Amino acid sequence: MLLASFVLHHSSILSVGLRGRVKITRPQGLLMWLWYDWRAAAVADGHGNLVDVLEWDGHMTEHAVVERLRTVAQGRLIPEAATLHDRFPDAKVSVHGEEDLPDAAWPFPNHEHQAMADRAALRLAIEGVQAAASDPDRRLEHLVRGSDELRAHHLTMESRLLEWVGLFFPLSRATDRAAYVRTTAGCSSPAEFADALDLDVPPVLPSEAEWRSIQEWAETTASANARLDRMEHALRGLTSEHLPSVSALVGPLLAARLCVEAHGRQRLARLPSGTVQILGAEKAFFHHLKTGAPSPKHGHIFMHPWISRSPRWVRGKIARMLAGKISIAAKVDAFEGVPWTDEQVAEVEHRVEALREANKQPPSRR
Repeated sequence: MLLASFVLHHSSILSVGLRGRVKITRPQGLLMWLWYDWRAAAVADGHGNLVDVLEWDGHMTEHAVVERLRTVAQGRLIPEAATLHDRFPDAKVSVHGEEDLPDAAWPFPNHEHQAMADRAALRLAIEGVQAAASDPDRRLEHLVRGSDELRAHHLTMESRLLEWVGLFFPLSRATDRAAYVRTTAGCSSPAEFADALDLDVPPVLPSEAEWRSIQEWAETTASANARLDRMEHALRGLTSEHLPSVSALVGPLLAARLCVEAHGRQRLARLPSGTVQILGAEKAFFHHLKTGAPSPKHGHIFMHPWISRSPRWVRGKIARMLAGKISIAAKVDAFEGVPWTDEQVAEVEHRVEALREANKQPPSRR
């Protein structure tokens, strides 16, 4: 009765439908608002009159409140709001605090409910931080960036060691740099080093203190190399789990680098293949846009031997084809499809060989 009086007050039309049901028709042009928070939902007209209100009457545990807050944070409707939306499909939906609403007696939570919501929000924030900390995309970024920094540090130390020892043993050859570093670290004197590499003892030798410094430098270099190996091993393991198809196609190290450059697995899956092709060559691409210079044909994927060991005139074709396959494999991984097998990777390799065979000679320049 009260609802009928309210509707008549606003010039609504009452009509009796089939089977004796009363149908309420709202006049066109009257704006309705559907407001909701984690606990309640209400519908009001543009004059601030509440048309309908639904409040949560369930058992208010912290876990239940957390789930409702998560529902609101994800942009979904709570059950009460969904029910009112079915009743008033033309009402403009607005979550609490999202935009200005007409003044109305909205069913805001009381102090007890707000205190419970605060505790639940804190728990939800902790869960969010924990989820972000365990995000494989962020872990991959730290592993990739950390291995890059450690590799640069190791190569610098290794180069300095080779040059330093080469001052006293200019005929020494470092065909295997890692073995050379280990040999230097394990020799307590220049004579022992010369005997290990079958070299003549030079007339001018470093002092005992200097050789000890060289030996300690070699030990630090070898230790950095071991740390780099362990970090790359961890990187391969995580990437093979997070991007199994892309890892099978181009290897886990390159797959991890592409994922980091794309800022995550989901974004890598959504990038067009043309963008995947030049990931890592952004500077050259923007230089192309700015000056009209030739556009880059490949970015990080040049690291793959299918491209780097191919003739220069066919690298662009292989890069374009491989980028398309990487995009497909990334979609398979991101949307949890069946990971690629060796058979699918072999098909791509056959395609690479076909491109090489069809382009044995460089194109003629006219």
